[in-house]
Amino acid sequence: MGLVFFRTTALADLVAFYTDVVGARVWHEQPACTILEHGAFRVGFCDGDETETDGVLTFVYPNRAGVDAAHERLHDHGVDTDGDPRFNERYDIYQFFAEDPDGRTVEFQTFEH
Repeated sequence: MGLVFFRTTALADLVAFYTDVVGARVWHEQPACTILEHGAFRVGFCDGDETETDGVLTFVYPNRAGVDAAHERLHDHGVDTDGDPRFNERYDIYQFFAEDPDGRTVEFQTFEH
């Protein structure tokens, strides 16, 4: 098990985005930090003086239906994506991308191997 943490200046907005829109749940609260869980993926966001947006957060689903449902959920909440989910032949995945409220890249995918 592991965790990845990011500093943010908009902790409440991020927690709302990842719980209400993406479907993560709050796994643990710490002073000025919230750790979220989505399946086996855990990510923490902590209040900071600046926002860290490097890297890509990837949410993996068991099949295309899960990716399609995530895409629909984001659109239902008015979140722009980079288009419809699509097959990426190079990596043998079905995917799409969006941005969270901080501008961090978020990927939604399923492996097809």
